[in-house]
Amino acid sequence: METAAKQSAPAHLWAIGTISLLWNTFGCYDYVMSHVSPASYFREMGMNDQSVAYMQSFPAWLTAFWALGVWGSLAGSVLLLMRSRHAVTAFALSLLGLAVSQGYQMLVLHPPEDPPAAMVAIIWGALIFFLIYAVQMKKAGVLR
Repeated sequence: METAAKQSAPAHLWAIGTISLLWNTFGCYDYVMSHVSPASYFREMGMNDQSVAYMQSFPAWLTAFWALGVWGSLAGSVLLLMRSRHAVTAFALSLLGLAVSQGYQMLVLHPPEDPPAAMVAIIWGALIFFLIYAVQMKKAGVLR
């Protein structure tokens, strides 16, 4: 006879996990399109020639941190839906990727056009929320 009942996942886990998966899928789409067809994709996004050249000038190591940010978030979303405690690590690594890539861009490279402050705040806010949520679910014993 099983003495300890498994903790069931609360409904909000499935809602937040699904929202995070959809949100982070767009980040991955943006990353892939930025590498598959960069010039046409950036122009479709409304960027001018100077901004397109700026985006294409990223060093490989910076692109690697960008990749860590977007793919780490996607992994975190999937792991959250799988109820894995490793979602916390994935979201934390994603936050590291975001911090390094955006920090270097803003402090060293200086983009030709400032990104919309609201969008930057939403990206940071969403990732921090998903990380805190995963930490709380791990502490509550929902993530194994």
